[in-house]
Amino acid sequence: MNGMQTYRAPRWLRNPHLQSVLASSRLRRITGGRRASTIEAQAEEHLLDCGDGIRLQGRFNAQEALPQARGLVVLFHGWEGSTASSYLLRTGAMLLDAGFDVFRLNFRDHGDTHHLNPGIFHSCRIAEVVGAVAAIQRQWHPSFLGVAGYSLGGNFALRVALRAPAAGIALDHAVAICPILSPPHGLEAMEQSPWFYEHYFMHKWGASLRRKRELFPDEVPESLTSGSGVRDLTHRLIEHGGEFDSLADYLDGYSVAGDRLARLQVPVSILTAADDPIIPVEDFRQLQLPDNARLDIAEHGGHCGFLLDARLNGYAEQYVTQQMLDACEARNDAIAPINEKASVAS
Repeated sequence: MNGMQTYRAPRWLRNPHLQSVLASSRLRRITGGRRASTIEAQAEEHLLDCGDGIRLQGRFNAQEALPQARGLVVLFHGWEGSTASSYLLRTGAMLLDAGFDVFRLNFRDHGDTHHLNPGIFHSCRIAEVVGAVAAIQRQWHPSFLGVAGYSLGGNFALRVALRAPAAGIALDHAVAICPILSPPHGLEAMEQSPWFYEHYFMHKWGASLRRKRELFPDEVPESLTSGSGVRDLTHRLIEHGGEFDSLADYLDGYSVAGDRLARLQVPVSILTAADDPIIPVEDFRQLQLPDNARLDIAEHGGHCGFLLDARLNGYAEQYVTQQMLDACEARNDAIAPINEKASVAS
């Protein structure tokens, strides 16, 4: 990485659970200062036509650091996060300061968007996210286009990168922070981790499904508003939807483990931590990646943590920004000779 050192956690931040909990806590909004609040206040809300009648909502900020934007980066939050998640606001702020326009996308049923589509969110709904990125490209026509995501959002970023060429998306780079690679392994790791991880997600997921039921009672039966755990509730969701033959079929549907990223045409950067309590590091070590992909495994960092100091500044947002800057520079270097030849020929 140009100008970046490998992440080194301060001694007091080497507990993976402390890193993981602080990373998405409200404290990060407080310590983030006025910049994050300004981003929210100045953001433009946009409703995207993602195809097949599906609509997704997001928030756009135009950079003011340079006379002309370097490009546009689309940010994806994690499961039960939103465009207002502290890690997305902090990443957006750093990208804006570096001269990139930023679009923060809400996945279906995340943020205050449960009313937009009748069907329930699940992790295999990749087509609509690809459709959202395509819609963003059509609306803004950026000279450089990147996507970056955290956790489940990182998984979506990698799958968007896989599908971008076929979808006609001129995607230049994708960055994934602690992406879920093997959903079965991720589910097992969550079940074996301290109780508060599953409790956190069950609390937020249950509230989301109850909100969905209020809006679409025929789509969401009472049986989907509670469960004994993530596995149980996911199984109920799959049985109700009828799109998948089994829980295993569903989990396999959004896996990017093993050799599934080997055919990537879009360059990607992946950052994870060896002590991530949710995503097993062995899944990363077994990845088969092409030459246009880089994988960085830090010794510490927890799940999407990588915190640097008492103000909870993060290495992850620096990583996303630097990878986009490097990719933008590489793209400009690649097209410069082409432009020179065109100029001479004319």
